[in-house]
Amino acid sequence: MTNSIDELEFTDLILATGTNTTENHPVIGIKVKRAVRQQGTKLIVIDPREIDLVKYADIWLRQKPGTDVAVFNGLMNVIISENLYAKEYVAERTEGFDALKATVAKYTPEYVEKISGVPSEDLKKAARMYAQAKRASIIYAMGLTQHISGTDNVKTIANISMLCGNIGIEGGGVNPLRGQNNVQGACDMGGLPNVFPAYQQVANEDARKKFETVWNAPLSGKPGLTVVEMMNAAGRGDIKAIYIMGENPLLSDPDLHHVKKELQKLDLLIVQDIFLTETAELADVVLPSASFAEKDGTFTNTERRVQRIRKIVDAPGEAKADWEIICGLSTQMGYPMKYASAKEIFEEIVTVTPSYAGISYKRLDNEGLQWPCPTAEHDGTKFLHKDRFSRGLGLFHAIEYIPPNELTDKEYPLILSTGRVLYHYHTGTMTRRSLGPNERCPESLMEINPADAVKFGINEDQMVKVTSRRGTVEAKAHITEKSPQGTIFMNFHFAEAAVNLLTNPALDPTGKIPEYKVCAVKLEAA
Repeated sequence: MTNSIDELEFTDLILATGTNTTENHPVIGIKVKRAVRQQGTKLIVIDPREIDLVKYADIWLRQKPGTDVAVFNGLMNVIISENLYAKEYVAERTEGFDALKATVAKYTPEYVEKISGVPSEDLKKAARMYAQAKRASIIYAMGLTQHISGTDNVKTIANISMLCGNIGIEGGGVNPLRGQNNVQGACDMGGLPNVFPAYQQVANEDARKKFETVWNAPLSGKPGLTVVEMMNAAGRGDIKAIYIMGENPLLSDPDLHHVKKELQKLDLLIVQDIFLTETAELADVVLPSASFAEKDGTFTNTERRVQRIRKIVDAPGEAKADWEIICGLSTQMGYPMKYASAKEIFEEIVTVTPSYAGISYKRLDNEGLQWPCPTAEHDGTKFLHKDRFSRGLGLFHAIEYIPPNELTDKEYPLILSTGRVLYHYHTGTMTRRSLGPNERCPESLMEINPADAVKFGINEDQMVKVTSRRGTVEAKAHITEKSPQGTIFMNFHFAEAAVNLLTNPALDPTGKIPEYKVCAVKLEAA
């Protein structure tokens, strides 16, 4: 997040897009609802589904799945044509405005309505609301990123925020809501294929030399592969072994039939997890790891806040903290790792990670600190880009709308979109072993619009078979207007109805994220 969670309660307008906030990020969802109810904050929701936040919204734009760029360009078309943008901010703090203006010129509200289904007058109203707010925050999640145009979607909402002068101010910004508790921390520590900690590029010779010195080892300057690319490489025989930690790709990755075949071709599959997941059942070696309550360390949350975690119970059996397992393996393989504690590792982190340089366990004793925190005297950074962007001027990206990879046709007339529900988490590794969540949500349901239910002869609670070009899944029907006509929705928590048997592995060319949110399917009674 460029800004902080608490700022959502004290801003003038929130634009929520691609985020079912109350179910996927319920604590933040409470803050959004409280802002609307108690502070009079305006709320714009852009989402194909009638999510809970729609009840609190001043306006809801219900776009067709995968048409986000067209909608965002349409908002900017109105803001620019009606002279509502922050002219001084654009002139002094950005570049590329003329190219942006030329691109969005054709995205008139009427043109966007034809692409997205969003009424032109609603688009105009939303654009005026956003532009006229003194401070406006954009929140988004994987409903925006899990498309072949995911990177374009994010760049386009950054365009909107800069256009109205909302980056670098308190209560503004572009704020991704991370999908897991330490996704931000994992990325900060170099858990991406192209960077070292603090997003220092592996291709940068100076950065590489710094880490080679600290780690006393030669390092490649060639970026690695993303998850789906790894699976494809395993299928080709280019990768012989994969080591998976805390991930369950046999339920979470797209086109699961293909994923299983690829993993079975490996010479060695190692899985490190707290439970025997679907992926672990396929592994040659399973390494039992400690849960969050059984180890010390830090997590970095979605607002860049680094926080201590403390061991409160012993891990069962032979389970160890992840860092202990990694150090043991590394030492056995000839590269000794002699760290004595998580604290010692963190002390190394701050020496090579400039944004963490001023953080220490002692400073984290009472509360977290938000990076960048460059010195021990620094209080952390509540919001980013206050006086200038890290690159100097903020860059507008002129982006054209491209349709989803897979469109409906006569054989596959419906769109399937996937997501989460309030009571379960990710692939259900933990929540499906818990009594309360299972009582509240014991099985996967397939959301079907009433009009589609009539068209295909489907009744409430009837078992339904949904088929894509990659597979077939059966689940119980739930007839609801939450999903728009022509679209069905399923969650991916249940192995018994593994929706990712159906999803499309087509990738965003930049972010390499699969298009989970749009694939073509057909429907029939089971």
